[in-house]
Amino acid sequence: MDALTLIRETFAPLPGKRVLDIGCGAGTLAQRLAEDGAAVTGVDPGAAALEKARFAVPGARFEAASAEALPFPDGSFDGAVMLNALHHVPDPAAALAEAARILVPDGILVVVEPLAEGSFFDALRPIEDETAVRAAAQDAIAAALASGAFLCRQDVTVARRETFAALDAFLARVSAVDPAREATIRARRPVVEAAFRAAAEREADGRYALVQPLRIHVLQPA
Repeated sequence: MDALTLIRETFAPLPGKRVLDIGCGAGTLAQRLAEDGAAVTGVDPGAAALEKARFAVPGARFEAASAEALPFPDGSFDGAVMLNALHHVPDPAAALAEAARILVPDGILVVVEPLAEGSFFDALRPIEDETAVRAAAQDAIAAALASGAFLCRQDVTVARRETFAALDAFLARVSAVDPAREATIRARRPVVEAAFRAAAEREADGRYALVQPLRIHVLQPA
């Protein structure tokens, strides 16, 4: 099972369901959920990402906001998703509390987070070492569960496998997430290339495969 399938199954049936995509980026997930009939709202602090999202998903609503301060009343959504977003938030505990606040009493929050392991992580590390922020995201989830703020309905780890024609395709992929990485890539190109070639598995068709373990929590506010 991949992350998208689990998200769809968690929120099924999707038609008419009010879903908040927290850290929506360019709208990739929002587009999939909207195509399934969900009433999608996306939030992201990045103006450029929101512009792309509005173009990609004209039927959805997008707002500029941080995960720690969502501009919606209590109980505004049936479900919320944080897809590869929590570790980018300066205060992940506050983001989880905000997500709980905007959900209806029986609402569900799905948090999909990359772990600090796997060949994709090894290839990314010379560009940006996310060891600490990924651990902080997991710690925030564990603390929220320990405090009784959430009940855990599901906790599963899946392997996301991506393939790239060459190094430049991988670099374009990781730079799209954070354009600030481009400067590091230019400054450390030989180290970045060596890490990519050491981490990637060469497939029969010549493409390069990288694997990123994703831990998925399905949470319900207590």
